[in-house]
Formats: sequence, C-alpha cells, structure tokens
Amino acid sequence: MTLQKKQNNNKENKTQILIVDDHPVVRDGLATIIHHEPDLNVCGEADDASQALAAAAKLKPDVVVVDISLKSSDGIELTKNLKAMHPLLSIIVLSVHDESVYAERALLAGAQAYLMKDAASDNIVKAIRTVLSGEIYVSSTISKKFLHTIAQDKEGTAKTPIENLSDREFEIFRLIGEGHKASQIAEQLHLSVKTVETYRGRLKKKLNLDCAADLLQYAIKWAKSQD
Repeated sequence: MTLQKKQNNNKENKTQILIVDDHPVVRDGLATIIHHEPDLNVCGEADDASQALAAAAKLKPDVVVVDISLKSSDGIELTKNLKAMHPLLSIIVLSVHDESVYAERALLAGAQAYLMKDAASDNIVKAIRTVLSGEIYVSSTISKKFLHTIAQDKEGTAKTPIENLSDREFEIFRLIGEGHKASQIAEQLHLSVKTVETYRGRLKKKLNLDCAADLLQYAIKWAKSQD
C-alpha cells in the first residue's frame, strides 16, 4: 500500500500537502521540491483514489495535488469526491494532458489549479501558494482561453459536441480513443460493462455517430490530435 505519512519537525506549523500520483518518481520529485520550502510539508502520498480519500480523511491536508490519470481511477472524479467530503480543501490537478481540453473540467470539478506536469517542477510551489491565497492558478494561455470563452458565451457561440459531454462521458470517450475495450474501461472506472455500453450509446447520440465503428474511429482521431 502506497499510502504513507511523512514525518517532519514542527509539522503542525506547516501547510500540509497530500500528493496523489501513481508514479513514485513523480511523487518523490514533487515532495523534494515542496520540502525545500520551510513552511510546507508533504504529510502523505497515495497512488489511487481510494487511498487518496482515506488519506484526506486521516491526515486532513490543506492542499491535495492530484494526477488527472490514475492507474485505476479518474482524477476529475476524485476531485469531485474530495470537494464533496472536504469543501474547504484546496486541490491542484496535475496532468500530461492538453490543458485546453482538461483545465476547465478540472476547475468545474472543484480544483483551484491546473498544472501541466512538464511545468510542475518550476511552478508547483507557486501553484500551492496561489490556491492557499484563495486564487485560481492556471497558465496564461488558459487564462486567455477562459476569457475568450466567456466572450463567446455572451455572443451565444455554441460549444463543440465534445465540450458538451459530461465528465464521465468524456473520460469514456478518451479511453475509447486510446484503444481500450468496454471490459477494460469498465474495470478501470469500476463500472459494469453494461454501464459502459450505455455510455457508448449516449456518446454516439451526442456526437451524431451511426455505429460503434464510427465512434471508435472518431475517438481515435481525436486522441491522436491531442498528442
């Protein structure tokens, strides 16, 4: 079990941070950076959603850093659950995925920051301090995109079909695009195969596609465009 509690002198006087990522190297790297700050402490680590929820309840961190793609769960769904259980908790979503696609979903789920992994070493401390001050942390590119989106919404510009998908529909769409079968998606998201098939039916309808083959082709094409 990866869940572990870190020990630091005078930790009660420091901001407590929980790191949730299924890659030990990433967790260790972030912890090393954070521990260089005299007022910050990594109080624990977890590598999946169930461990993260248990750790948040036990360790009561001030900030949780969540990887958006965990080995057996979805970081967006975990963010929603953490906020539901701990409304005052600050959450930073960390991801390798295109921020133009995922940042808005992360913030709507309850996160206060979205940080690309390739920029984490330089910006994680800044992101932590930003969310602790009550502000939102995103890149300047995404900040401009949000302002542009708000302006478009006022003009009545319609969202794309993919943007109109729910978080769960979007996650299943992404996994289809990555080549996962219904049984694999069901196992990863802790759903029944029947439920996944129901979502696939919704996706076909929302994306105006005729059959499963069309959905697969469309999802694969979209996934490749995100690389």
